[in-house]
Amino acid sequence: MVQTPESLPARMYLLAYDLQKEKVTGRSYLGYVLRAAALTELFLDGRLEEEGRRPVIGTRGADPYGLLAQIEASRPRPWHYWVRKDSRAMVRTVREELARDGWIRVEKRRVLGIFPGHRVRVRDPRVVKTLWGGATAALRGRPVAHVNSYDAAAVALAAAAELKTVLSRRDRRLHRQRIKELTARSGPAVPAVRKLIRQQQAAAVGG
Repeated sequence: MVQTPESLPARMYLLAYDLQKEKVTGRSYLGYVLRAAALTELFLDGRLEEEGRRPVIGTRGADPYGLLAQIEASRPRPWHYWVRKDSRAMVRTVREELARDGWIRVEKRRVLGIFPGHRVRVRDPRVVKTLWGGATAALRGRPVAHVNSYDAAAVALAAAAELKTVLSRRDRRLHRQRIKELTARSGPAVPAVRKLIRQQQAAAVGG
């Protein structure tokens, strides 16, 4: 059996990886997706709860990405604030976590021969394929109530961010009701990331 990362942000990073092109996709909103994944993980585990449409501290527990500390130290703020906050840094954090644990290899390179950059390579493509399989089963398989909570959240987050490595536009259209049900299971951070992304898309068009 192929092992996969335990954390939802790590899973979402790998789900954004295009095996054919050998690169991470969805970079414009990847930080939002990873922050929302971390918030969703905390919510599903009861470490975060919702009060007045805002996240509040729930059961005390691990805080692997420091979000609980941020929320506890702040005045009450809406979910989308925490999705957006430090989103670029979140990409680096999750990438470093995956590299440290041996899931990916990060190679330094020069963009246009001038700017420092990096190339990400997945060490075992079967890991990504296994995660895809879980997402596909969540979308088309067993009743929603019986779907693994992280697989449900992966589909909901991928749909919110229009992550094409997980869901095509056709998939999002054909399975709209199923996605809505999986989103309802996954907590408030998913609608927050969708709202934030749509606001930015509208602003870009209007600007």
